[in-house]
Amino acid sequence: MSAEKKFSSGISDLPPFVTPEKSEEVSSSGRVDINILLNRARKVKEKETITNLVFIGLTLSLIFVVGIILSF
Repeated sequence: MSAEKKFSSGISDLPPFVTPEKSEEVSSSGRVDINILLNRARKVKEKETITNLVFIGLTLSLIFVVGIILSF
């Protein structure tokens, strides 16, 4: 019995389960809107582009710093 009390007291410490509100991306008919999918794809592509630009910038900075150090 004491083990059950310890187990049940641990469950009561959990936060209440909250169901997410209905997403704007899902229509009531169950169909998928192509514009939403295209916007999501554009966001992913933009994020990848920014990541690539950061890596290119870091690489060029490293080459520049190494070039300066080696010139002395």
